[in-house]
Amino acid sequence: MRIGPNDDLHLTYCTNIHPGEQWSEVASALKRYLPDLKRHVSPNDPFGVGLRLSNQAATTLLQGDRLSRFHEWLQSNGLYVFTLNGFPYGSFHGERVKDNVYAPDWRSDQRVEYTRRLARILARLVPKGMQGSISTSPLSYKPWLDAEARETAFRLGSHHLSEIVETLAEIEAETDTHLHVDLEPEPDCLIENTAESVAFFQDWLWPVGGAHLADQLHVSQSEAESLLRRHVQLCYDTCHFAVEYETPESVFQQLSTADIPVGKVQLSAALRARLPDDRSSLANRLRPFAEDTYLHQVVERRSNGSLNRYRDLPEALPHLADTDADEWRIHYHVPIYTDAYEGLHSTRGDIARTLELVSDASICSHLEIETYTWDVLPTPLKEDLPTSLLREYQWILSNLE
Repeated sequence: MRIGPNDDLHLTYCTNIHPGEQWSEVASALKRYLPDLKRHVSPNDPFGVGLRLSNQAATTLLQGDRLSRFHEWLQSNGLYVFTLNGFPYGSFHGERVKDNVYAPDWRSDQRVEYTRRLARILARLVPKGMQGSISTSPLSYKPWLDAEARETAFRLGSHHLSEIVETLAEIEAETDTHLHVDLEPEPDCLIENTAESVAFFQDWLWPVGGAHLADQLHVSQSEAESLLRRHVQLCYDTCHFAVEYETPESVFQQLSTADIPVGKVQLSAALRARLPDDRSSLANRLRPFAEDTYLHQVVERRSNGSLNRYRDLPEALPHLADTDADEWRIHYHVPIYTDAYEGLHSTRGDIARTLELVSDASICSHLEIETYTWDVLPTPLKEDLPTSLLREYQWILSNLE
């Protein structure tokens, strides 16, 4: 849906909250939830959709006339797709995901072909005259890689992203539709914060990916780099950067200085806990969040300002009593319509500041609510999904106003 002072922002929620890896399951969930939510949130205007498709679902959607029929259904219901979540390749619900969410990574041809499928789908669905964004994983997962493997991942990732850019440039030449792939930094990934984002674009993507693309297209290095700047951007997830203790103001300033465009903003909140002297009750409050489906990386800030990291909340909890940290931030994507969770809090304030900064669309025009943990939240925080979604939208819209 169009929002903002000049209706130049597009707001949606990511449909990765709905279980389903097959296209039939995805289509069923969309038909169940989208029309009713539109009636409540945007009854008279088109309603944006942030579509998540697994590789299996994307492959099926491209077969026969399924994509055309889906496009017709969207139009007949006043819906439009402007962004895709291309991060999780495979299963995302109902089983242990953890670090499997990063596989296959950008070292692999599988990730390239999956992203190409998503680009072909989005090119057909995005309205004329509108940009389309595809958020994707930040190359790989650091614990998988030693120093040599990391360098290989940077090089191969740059090459493979340049090959995607070739596809996106062809799509734009044929359809006049501008699509971009947006790398999404995440804790413990090969690109997890602003400094690492800037370093990848400047040291790898533009020079190394540019040389590869120049060879592919038989163009100059500068022409190749221009294409990379146009079609590879950054996805700013408010939860992920808050876990890194980075403020929206600082991130956007550094990206602007480095001339790295933000293609998509994901609106989500991290779990935040101040660490008191007596931590026994805090451990009891945190324990229900230590679930077995997703990774919940923990970054603690110590009294001297330094940061210490744990790969997952269950790994961090045994250290709660002996750490000298004064705060934990946990990658959890908790609901954003509240910032209090039985004595715990969230980084929702970063979302409010982000909305202020992007309200004129000069930073980014694609906004996506990404609270996907409804199924694994502790029981006291669970509500029925339609009510929860509506409350998320109401909070965002009230803050934009």
